[in-house]
This record gives sequence, structure tokens and C-alpha cells, in this order.
Amino acid sequence: MSIHSTAIVAHGAELDTDVEIGPYVVIGPRVRIGRGTTVGPHAVIEGNTTIGRNNRIFQFAAIGAVPQDLKFSGEETRLEIGDENQIREFATIHLGTLGGGGLTKVGSGSLFMAYSHVAHDAIVGDRCVIANCGSLAGHVILEDDVKIGGLAALHQFTRVGRHAFVAAGAIVTQDVPPYCIVQGDRATLAGLNTVGLTRAGIAPEALSRIKSAYKTLFRTQLGLHEAVTRVRAEYGGNLEIDHLLAFLEGSTRGSVRGPR
Repeated sequence: MSIHSTAIVAHGAELDTDVEIGPYVVIGPRVRIGRGTTVGPHAVIEGNTTIGRNNRIFQFAAIGAVPQDLKFSGEETRLEIGDENQIREFATIHLGTLGGGGLTKVGSGSLFMAYSHVAHDAIVGDRCVIANCGSLAGHVILEDDVKIGGLAALHQFTRVGRHAFVAAGAIVTQDVPPYCIVQGDRATLAGLNTVGLTRAGIAPEALSRIKSAYKTLFRTQLGLHEAVTRVRAEYGGNLEIDHLLAFLEGSTRGSVRGPR
């Protein structure tokens, strides 16, 4: 364990072996950090925050601060961060609120670029990327392998499905279906994220089913319920299609659509 002489680590903080704490870092009393994690200069980690193994937290990051929610009044809430994430300069990740279940949760293997923001009660899956100044409002859910472009902003309670891509500068006010690309203000569908799906190793036959389902769901004159019924009849039982249809049927804000 290496703790710089200028760092302040409060009594009660739990740091595992091989943790490195840089100059002028501040660690609060209820913080737990797993082995192999490094914390850069001037970073602040506070609150009831658990950080897993082999994360790299860069200078000036702010993790575990109280939510930017005026309803928050000091109640006991948590932040959980998994393993092998990179949290870059000035990124902010906040505690949860009781109104959102009391937990903000980040998975493993994700990259949070400079000035990105994860608000209270957000849930971020594995292997996500939030580019510079990308912002997740409260209660946002990112499934696995989501990419958020720079300066994009996601409205409270929106969901983004796995392998989706949100283009730079997009303003997202409705759910983004899995496997899709959205862009613009307000964001609309711009096609399938075929590059991302190919890079993720999606089998050609599965990709073919996704393309066909996309055309039926979003490029015909069918209503959503009728389109979902048709896709399920044709491709139901395949995991990638079942997930897509369940995501659409579970939406409370409605899903982003595009020109038909």
C-alpha cells in the first residue's frame, strides 16, 4: 500500500493491499477501496462508497458526493463501483437517494472521460464509455456495452439498451433501444450500431436477425405493439431478439423512434 504523505485518509476508511493514494487525495471515513486501485492527485472520495479492484481514478475526480437533488436531506445512501474502471479528470459520480432505492451503481470495465457525470440512482453496466462532458441525470440506466458521445445528455429515468450508441451532443429524453444509434436534439434513431455489434463478436446470424427486427420495428408503418408481435412470431426464442422486445415493452417513457 502506498499513501502519499499529503493525502488525508479518514479513520475508518478501508484500503486493501496494493492501493495507491496520490498527493492531496481526500478519502472519507466510510470509503472502501479494493486492491490494485490507484487514486490520482487531488481526487476526493467520500460518502458510503465501495470501490472494487484495479480501478484507476485520475486527478480531481469527485466520487461519492451527496446528490445534486434538492430533496436529499442527508439520509443514508450508497455508491458501488466495480472493478477495472477508468475514471478520468474531474469526472463526478454521486450517491443515491432514498427515492431511487438509495444506490448508485457502476459495473466493471467502463471508461468515464473528463467531466463526465453520473447522477444519483443511476445504474451503469459493464464496459460502457461516457465521453467528455457526457451527463447521466438521476435514475438513468445504461445496460452493458453502451457508448455515450461527448456532450450528450440523458434525461432522468431514461434507459439505454445494450450495445447502443448515443452520438455526441445528443439530447436523450426517451429510452434508446438496444443495438441502435441515436443522434440529435431531441434524439432520434439513426440506424443500427453494426460496427459496435461486430466488434463485440455478435454472430453473423444474430446480426442478421437484429437487422430484420430493426426494419420491422422502426422502418415500417406498423404500430409498436403490432411490430413487436410480428418480430416475436418470426424470431422469438433468440436471446438478442427477446432482450430487444422485452426492453421495448418495459419502457415507461417510450422509446426513441425515427423516420419510417
